[in-house]
Formats: sequence, structure tokens, C-alpha cells
Amino acid sequence: MLPALHAGGVERGTLEIARSLVAQGHRSLVMSAGGRMVEQLENEGSRHFTWAIGKKSLFTLRQVGPLRRFLQEQRVDILHLRSRMPAWVGYLAWRGMPAATRPRLVTTVHGPYSINRYSAVMTRGERVIAVSDTIREYLLANYAQLDPARIHVVHRGVDPHEFSPRFRPADAWRLRWYKQYPRLEQARVLTLPARLTRWKGQVDFIELIASLRASGLLVHGLIVGDTAASKRHYRAELEQRIRDRGLEDAIILTGHRSDLREIMASSDLVLSLSREPEAFGRTVPEALALGIPVVGYAHGGVGEVLRAWYPQGQVLPGDTDALSHRVRELLLEPRPVPPQTDFTLAAMQASTLELYRELLAEPRS
Repeated sequence: MLPALHAGGVERGTLEIARSLVAQGHRSLVMSAGGRMVEQLENEGSRHFTWAIGKKSLFTLRQVGPLRRFLQEQRVDILHLRSRMPAWVGYLAWRGMPAATRPRLVTTVHGPYSINRYSAVMTRGERVIAVSDTIREYLLANYAQLDPARIHVVHRGVDPHEFSPRFRPADAWRLRWYKQYPRLEQARVLTLPARLTRWKGQVDFIELIASLRASGLLVHGLIVGDTAASKRHYRAELEQRIRDRGLEDAIILTGHRSDLREIMASSDLVLSLSREPEAFGRTVPEALALGIPVVGYAHGGVGEVLRAWYPQGQVLPGDTDALSHRVRELLLEPRPVPPQTDFTLAAMQASTLELYRELLAEPRS
């Protein structure tokens, strides 16, 4: 259960587990308000049920009773809750079922939610998946009632068939891309994949490009990410800063792109500059799996990935001087990205399904 299936890490993780369940002969049922990823989900063998379970309203709780009947009728074995409002609907429905016959309950904590009773529902699972060690530490620090034995760290994973050092964008894609942005074809390109919101570090990225250009490196910057309606003023602020720094020909705000893999594979360097710790930061292992160096603020899940895979890319959070120095160093003397197997899609899928099996085999309390 999750709010919708438009785009994002929670949504992609849902499709990845659903695909693995189907491949192993299980029924996979997904409930959300729908979205553009439903077609892919169903094409891969899952069934989707369109329920408006994501709206933060007491009226949403009217669906507790119907959901309880749904779980009984569908003979659901595992109920996996991935977001707070759907989790409240799911948890209350589950709690009202006979303990001997109700599904086993799993929650996934995808981020450091605000600490309150509303968020605490994500700790109610019989198993609680944390997407990184950072999230495990957050849970232990803020929810004293949560038994550490119920927390299982399952890092998000990258598909090595989709993200590989051997991957090259198709010629047709390259023709379209460089027709749209001709000045990038012979340029050194730095890419910041992040939706437009202040804590994602776009301001630091603009200042990085300004610093590198001032030092004589003719780099170009790409800021790749969607702009929510509520963030249009922030986009305008970024555009004004770019003009103020004289970087109109050096930085492009692409907006939402569905071809981020191709964009990262065509870049010289990928950045992760979130001012607050990311729960995981999926674009970091994806870029590294493509063989593209990553420089990022070394905290949260991004720090975990960089420490394990590409320690040369670590920079203290917010240290823009060190950031500029490290990026310049890697552009002038590139350090190859080594192969790595800790953050694979197969490992994430296997760990999640093994958790399901263990829970089903465990006596009910």
C-alpha cells in the first residue's frame, strides 16, 4: 500500500518487489490512488487496486472497514505498508482482524519523518525495513518502544543490467539530446539530479560551477529535476542567481526527465549536495554503477554509499570550498569507479522476500 504510482523511490521500490514476487510465482497486489507507473506494474504481472488511501484526512480512515474485508477476501499473506497515511488505514484494518488469520505486517521507513504519533505508525510492523543504516539509527534514537530486533536494513538496489559501465546512450537519443543542448556535445558536464527544493543543494551547485569557471575550467552544469507548483518561486530564484553570476550559458535547468540514466552516462561527474541527510539517495549508486564518479556531501545514506564504493567522492556537508577543490581534482585527475556488489537490485529483492518468508514461518504473537 502506498499513496500513488506517479514517480519516485518509494514507487520504484514497490515495482521492483512486485516484479520479484511475480517472477517467483506469488500473487502481487498493489493498492494506491494510481498514476503513470500502473501500466508498467500490471504489464509485469501484478494487479493494481485504485483506492484513494494517501490523502491526509480523517475521511481517508473511512476505508479501514472496506480494506479489512478486502484483506480477508483476497487472503493476503503479507501486508506491506510504505507510507504514513496508507499505513494508518492498513494498520487499523489489520489490527481489527483475528490475530490467528490476519496477514503478517511489514512497514518500510523510507525517510527521517517528523517525530510524532502520526509517523509512529511506521514502527508498528512486525518487521520494520530501514532503507539505510542512517534510517535504522534514526528509528533507534527516536522510538524507544521499537525492539531493535524488528528492524532490518535493506539498502535500495541498482539493476546492473540497466546501470552498467558498458551502457552507452543510443545514437538516436544522443542526436535528440545534443540537438536540444548543442553546447554540451564537446563540454565537460556536471549533473545534479534532484527535484527543485531548497535543501537539495541547487544553490551550492550554482556556486560550484561559478567557482570552477573562475579557476579556468570550462564546465557546464545540469540541474535535472521536477519543479512542483509550490516551488516555482524557488526555480525563479535559482534562475535569477544564475543570471547574477553570469552563468546563463553554463547552467541548464532541464525540468523533469525520464532519461536520467542517459543524462548521467553522458556526464563527466554527478553531484549529490543535499544539505539534510538523505535516507538513501538512489542516484548515487546508479551513477556509480554507470562508472560515473560522484561527489557528494558525506552524510546520511549518500555517505554510506560513498564510503563503501567511492570514498574519493566524500566531502563534508556544506563545505563548498572543499567541494570545489574535490571536483576540480577529479576532473583534472579522474579516479575510476571500481566495481561493487553491495547495492544491487537482486540483493534488495532477495533480502525483502527472505524477510517475508521468515515472518510467515514465525509463530504469531
